[in-house]
Amino acid sequence: MVVARRRQVQTRKVLAAALAVTAALLSGCASSPPPAKGFETAALQPYRLDSGDRLRVTVFEQPGLTNTYTIDQAGYIAFPLVGQVAARGQTLPALEGSIAGRLKKGYLRDPDVSIEIDRYRPVFVMGEVGRPGQYSYVPGMTAQNAIAIAGGFTPRGNERDVDVTRKVNGQVATGRTAITAPILAGDTIYVRERLF
Repeated sequence: MVVARRRQVQTRKVLAAALAVTAALLSGCASSPPPAKGFETAALQPYRLDSGDRLRVTVFEQPGLTNTYTIDQAGYIAFPLVGQVAARGQTLPALEGSIAGRLKKGYLRDPDVSIEIDRYRPVFVMGEVGRPGQYSYVPGMTAQNAIAIAGGFTPRGNERDVDVTRKVNGQVATGRTAITAPILAGDTIYVRERLF
């Protein structure tokens, strides 16, 4: 009788500990940080340039200035005649105006500058995917597209939602989104391991 009672007490302790561990694991999964303000609407905003973007800059009737330029780690492009031009955080029309304004100061009378993106900065796919790494970004890409390019989900991968880290208003933010959500150039997509 005493042995049976001890076994019941031990069984209850083991069950209580197992329930506590399970509750802690589940609460950790449910408590992803809330996305920063503007996180989800960032995909709807005009494209903002950053390090790694390669630009095709055309200055009409100036073949010596027309070329491809890459935004460096400091966020600048080195442009002939005018030197370093800040590009990080700029939209394409704003950068066109900035370069034209600087060329107008003593170099060209009425410069006509046009910029298009030659190559976007990459996206990074990590976690439970076949081939984690850095991949080329294509406009309109979703998290699911990026995961497919990275070899798809592993058998343990959570296929419902992913954690995305991106710059929002100059700040790095992480939020949990559906795999069908659009992503931006420079985003890091992390596929978590599913529990069951």
